[in-house]
Amino acid sequence: MTAQLNPRGDVAVLVPAAGAGVRLGPGRPKALRLLAGEPLLVHAVRRLAAAPSVRTIVVAAPAADVDAVRELLAPVAPVTVVAGGAERQASVAAALAAVPAGPEIVLVHDAARALTPPDLVEAVAAAVRAGRHAVIPVLPVVDTIKEVGAEEVVLGTVDRSALRAVQTPQGFRRSVLTAAHAAAGDPLTDDAGLVEKQGVPVFCVPGSEYALKITRPFDLALAEHLLSAAG
Repeated sequence: MTAQLNPRGDVAVLVPAAGAGVRLGPGRPKALRLLAGEPLLVHAVRRLAAAPSVRTIVVAAPAADVDAVRELLAPVAPVTVVAGGAERQASVAAALAAVPAGPEIVLVHDAARALTPPDLVEAVAAAVRAGRHAVIPVLPVVDTIKEVGAEEVVLGTVDRSALRAVQTPQGFRRSVLTAAHAAAGDPLTDDAGLVEKQGVPVFCVPGSEYALKITRPFDLALAEHLLSAAG
C-alpha cells in the first residue's frame, strides 16, 4: 500500500542516492543493495513517509536508473526522482532544486541509514521549526580515540567528551541550505559542513542507534538482525 504524505506538512526530505557504495563490495549502487529482500532506499523512504510532518520526498538517483527508481518507489510513497550527480553535493543540489514551493524545512537523509525511525525525522524537524537554522542528530563517541602519526605511532589520546558521531537526517531552514549550496566549493563536505562554512551555527539533537549507516557487509548483517528482531 502506498503511503500518503501530509499535504499540510512543512518538511521536504532530500535523499541523495546516486553513490556507488564501493565498501559494500561490487554490484548495484549502494541505495539499491538489498536488505531483507528490499533495497535500502525502499526501507529509508518507507520510514520517511511515516513521519507526520513530511510533505515532499525528493530522491536523487543514479542518472541511468531514474526511471527504474521511480518505478521502484511508486508503491512505497509519492516520491519525486531526479538524476543525481557524480558527488553527493551535486545530488543534494539537484534534489533541492526540485522541491516545490511550500516546505520551509528541508532535511537531507542518507539512504544508507535505512532503519532511521520516523521519530528521529520528527525530532530534527521540530528543532528547526523551533528556530534552529541547522540541526544534526548525534550520538556520543563511546570508543577510545587515538591520534596516530607516521608508521602508526600513537601521538596521544583524544578527549572524547566533546566528540559526537553525526547521523542523518540533517535539518535546515530552506533558505539556509539553498545559500550554502549556492556557495559550495567542496563536493566532499556534508550539508552541515557547508552551512558551517557560511557561519551558521549547527545545533545537535539526540540521534538513534537505529540510524546506523550501512556501509560495510557487517553493517548490512547487523541491519538484517535488527529487522528480524523487530519483526
